[in-house]
Amino acid sequence: MARGKAVELFLVDGTPGGMATAGIADWTGILTSARRDQLSQLYEREEANSNGVYILLGNDPEAIENTWCYIGKTENFVERLRDHDKKKPQWEKVVIIASLQRSFNEGHWGYLEARLVEIAKNAERCSMPDNKQTPRSRKLSEAQRASAESFLDNMKLILPILGVNVLRSPENTVQPATAQIVSSPIFHLRRQKDGIDASMQLIDGEFFLLNGSIVVASWETSKARSQATVNSYATIASRHQKLVSDGSIRIENNRGVVTRDIAFTSPSAAAAIVLGTSANDRARWVNDEGQNYGAWEENNNS
Repeated sequence: MARGKAVELFLVDGTPGGMATAGIADWTGILTSARRDQLSQLYEREEANSNGVYILLGNDPEAIENTWCYIGKTENFVERLRDHDKKKPQWEKVVIIASLQRSFNEGHWGYLEARLVEIAKNAERCSMPDNKQTPRSRKLSEAQRASAESFLDNMKLILPILGVNVLRSPENTVQPATAQIVSSPIFHLRRQKDGIDASMQLIDGEFFLLNGSIVVASWETSKARSQATVNSYATIASRHQKLVSDGSIRIENNRGVVTRDIAFTSPSAAAAIVLGTSANDRARWVNDEGQNYGAWEENNNS
């Protein structure tokens, strides 16, 4: 049976949208997140006056999940963030990742920077225009590399708790020996008249539309009758177009072919991209046993 992880989350100013720190019991790492308007408070913290890696996050309407991201490393967070505050207008939030015992050197952080950029690019959940080149991974000893990868596993576990999902994908799900990753059977959504044939799987709390799925080539918004429906359809159509534009959906013979696993917040959200219409589709996703997703979920929770 899997053992739990004791994640220590501390709201520095006592509010859910404010500065927060997160770590794991008996781990030397610490992650601190802050809004851009909280930089002066962040600069006063001990971990901000050390070295490490960091993630800047902002809004990008053209990105798939509307997220802009920049990943970097520094020998001093305060100095680097002051520079970014002057020169990078896009970001709204920062997460700094440091070692409380300052046990990592520049080589460790260079290795982790390269790995974070690589993972985020492969996950394709944000735009990264300022990380066009993946940093060259630093050469570490076998023991140093193992230590850095263990540190990275804890980072990947904690970042979603701080609302940062840019690293998440089925391939990058953290799977330590003591963890039990929750995944569902694969469910299918098919529509014979236009050849729609999509597959979806719940993995670690997210619904992934799987690589190779056949979906609609475009989204039709003209059927919307009310203004609320118009707005809803426009949002989904916009996401479909973003997925086409960035190559996540490739158009072939008037159908869309999904080229990577794409994360959604619900089965209905995934189905909307598949079918080109908005609906509550927990019943239309069916696994190989003939059981729909809604029934599977109910049975799994009983």
